[in-house]
Amino acid sequence: MLAQLETFLTESVGVSRADAQEFLSLGRTKRQQKGTYFIAENETPSKLAFVLEGLYRYVYLTPRGDEYTKSFMLEGSIISSYSAMRRQQPSAYFVEALEDSSILEIRYQDWQQLLERKPIWQKLLLSALEKGFIKKEARERAFLLDSAETRYETFLADYPDLEQRVSQRVVASYIGIQPESLSRIKKNRKA
Repeated sequence: MLAQLETFLTESVGVSRADAQEFLSLGRTKRQQKGTYFIAENETPSKLAFVLEGLYRYVYLTPRGDEYTKSFMLEGSIISSYSAMRRQQPSAYFVEALEDSSILEIRYQDWQQLLERKPIWQKLLLSALEKGFIKKEARERAFLLDSAETRYETFLADYPDLEQRVSQRVVASYIGIQPESLSRIKKNRKA
């Protein structure tokens, strides 16, 4: 798993093998069980991680217990509550493992020092931020303009195998409807 990350860093980001190995040495590999949190709501985060194996989601929980899934983070993704970490404020959402997962966890302080010493890492940060911004913009547009049926179709197109990996409740919370409404949409698609 770390070898795949090293290959990604050298081939996609363009860092040297030595820089990639230095980066990997900053982190520690950690296993997380399904249902546990990498970052909890109201926790001031001090770490980020690369998902080596498994699946996470960013999720908001209301005081009534309603869930709103903000996004899914699959293998190869960076997980964090970056704005909260950057501002040293509590996170507004949870980062939850939806499967037993393996991550490479890095302390934010170590990441910041690496960014200052080696500007090549800013390319990785910029790429991750751009990817997140593009996804966020598309989600906002979908919630303002698209029907629930269209949001479900987009979910299936964006994450073709994910519906088999998560519960219907989680899919419904991602597209912004109740599980019963998702059942109706699925039933209508089959008709």
